Amino acid sequence: MTEAPERAVVPADDVDPFAHAVLLDPEPLHQALRAAGPVVYLSRYDVYALARYEHVHAALVDWQHFESGAGVGLADFRREEPWRPPSLLLEADPPRHDAPRRVLREILAPPALRRLRAAWSTGAEELVDQVLSNGPEFDAFTALAEAFPLRVFPDAVGLGPDGRENLLPYGNLAFNAFGPVNDLVRADAHRVAELSAWVNAQCAREALSEDGFGARIWAAADRGELTYEQAPLVVRSLLTAGVDTTVHGLAAALYGFATHPDQWRRLRERPESARVAFDEAVRWQSPVQTFFRTATTDVTIADTVIPAGTKILMFLGSANRDPARWAEPDRFDLARDPSGHVGFGMGIHQCVGQHVARLEAETLLTALARRVERIELTGTPRRHPNNTLRSWESLPVRVRPSGNGDVH
Repeated sequence: MTEAPERAVVPADDVDPFAHAVLLDPEPLHQALRAAGPVVYLSRYDVYALARYEHVHAALVDWQHFESGAGVGLADFRREEPWRPPSLLLEADPPRHDAPRRVLREILAPPALRRLRAAWSTGAEELVDQVLSNGPEFDAFTALAEAFPLRVFPDAVGLGPDGRENLLPYGNLAFNAFGPVNDLVRADAHRVAELSAWVNAQCAREALSEDGFGARIWAAADRGELTYEQAPLVVRSLLTAGVDTTVHGLAAALYGFATHPDQWRRLRERPESARVAFDEAVRWQSPVQTFFRTATTDVTIADTVIPAGTKILMFLGSANRDPARWAEPDRFDLARDPSGHVGFGMGIHQCVGQHVARLEAETLLTALARRVERIELTGTPRRHPNNTLRSWESLPVRVRPSGNGDVH
């Protein structure tokens, strides 16, 4: 079968999924793609799109036919040089992917996180006290969602105190690079060398404290579980993927509570639901909106043959709001079981640090719920366009502190 007849029977669209209007408000496109069919050909970029939960999930777990090694962005690493050495976690398949993931999974296992819980809970309480002491109105994005991960996560990795303000700009640059070379990518072009050099320097053994995740990655290299060339790339993966997604996931949770006051009351009554709240926020807003895969052979999805070597754009945000999978998918609802969402990916490339993000969210949301009776918006939240992230710029809120910090 030739390519042209295949495309003739597949719904096609010239829409630009990386246009600012779409990045800032993706739901209309998601609805249109889901309605159009299980597979839609996006002619502007010569890629096939999957927007329904069933097919996105299936592609994510089938790494043999939908590879990551050719790049999880639009760029095809088989034909063009990547802008940085590819991620051993995100942009590699077995067997290259196996050892780095195994090492990180052990380092980020529950025993390590239990050791962090007390310190992070204390840090969350201190931050909430500090924010509330400045008055009831503040920007919840910068004061809480951004501030807390930038305070605790770099400490856990073992970074020094200087230069942490580079982490979010670097992440913004890295996630933009998964899309086309558009104005968002060009806007950061002048900082690529500077930010890359700073991040790479933090991945060196001598730059890291002796008791953090980074030092444990280098120790795995000493034991022969990684090569010494792999170790700094694994540290870099932590720094790239471990900050932005948590920051924007936390912002999504705070936005959800500000716009769904009944759900904030539920959290205050049941603080043990903080982790569910974070997962529901990740499902509902999907900080990571899209990723690409590449067909390793001719693959058939719902009677559509996608030719070998073709890029496939998976709309994670759309899958997470597919009404065929979720009841009332546009509602932020703590009574929902959000497990199975693809906001952290799925399969062997599922985010290895997701439990770290959940612990950060749990400690901050729990501290906030103890001190705050109500959260409400005081203005229109502002988004920050990014080719991959559903990111935030501002979340203006007013809070009503509870009388004594206890739930009433």
